[in-house]
Amino acid sequence: MKIDVLGVQAFVAVADHKSFRRAAGELSITQTALSRRLQNLESFLGVRLVERSTRSVALTPPGESFLPQARRLLTDLAAALTEIRETGKARRGDVTIACVPTIGVHYLPQILQRYSADHPQNRVKVLDHSSAAVAQAVLTREAEFGINIAESHPPSLESVPLLQDDFVLICRDDHPLAGHEALPWKALEGHRLIFPGASSNNRPLLDHALAESQLELSAFYEVQRSSTAVGLVAAGAGIAVAPRLAWQAGSYPGLRVVTLHMPTVRRTFSLLSRKGAVLSPAAQALHDLILKHGRQAPAKSRRGGKGG
Repeated sequence: MKIDVLGVQAFVAVADHKSFRRAAGELSITQTALSRRLQNLESFLGVRLVERSTRSVALTPPGESFLPQARRLLTDLAAALTEIRETGKARRGDVTIACVPTIGVHYLPQILQRYSADHPQNRVKVLDHSSAAVAQAVLTREAEFGINIAESHPPSLESVPLLQDDFVLICRDDHPLAGHEALPWKALEGHRLIFPGASSNNRPLLDHALAESQLELSAFYEVQRSSTAVGLVAAGAGIAVAPRLAWQAGSYPGLRVVTLHMPTVRRTFSLLSRKGAVLSPAAQALHDLILKHGRQAPAKSRRGGKGG
């Protein structure tokens, strides 16, 4: 059934003002348009609602009976529209998150595309920082939450495990080790090795794991960023130990990823937030999407292979 909202508005305005002129003024329409709306409503209902003479305007008995229902109809409609509008506003907003560079380059883009499709009016600011700076950004409220390498943090912060990322060998297709699907770390001895530098967040984890396995590897090059290591490999400078997330299929077609084991060395990423903090609706939606994606597709399950 078609509901004539404009006709109901016209009827209530006439009933309130007892004047077509004042009712038309309230609705910002002409008296002719007002009369037409009222006539259309009366025609639809099959009854006269208003009696109009040269001197006065009065409601008919059906009009008197219909007036409370008409008011309630308009009030309920206005409340419903307001609720929908405010809900929409609450779901829109800007989001600022912090993350380590590897996450920003190789993990977040696909998630942000999905988020933008679901929330096209929301804007996202990504602060790609070092691990310590990520925690600081969340702590000082510069970011609503962060994605960080799991490590100790201030007691006012809490973390939720997100995904694991294992360390792999990246080498060129023409390198002698390229034909293997997996290799023990000991097989890297004697090769020109590109390794995370001393100030890299990855270095303590690697040093600890290799020391426990009584392995000693000598680095020919040390770099702070995994992207630098991959670039050196592509140029033929050596082979690199890097997190699997540092590898982006298609970027360097001539490179290969080889799984390293004995031992398997992994780093864990976590979602970092302030204890007791309530995220904005926009940030909560992104937080939940990242958490869901991390649980469904952990980095350690992505197998190595040729670029292309």
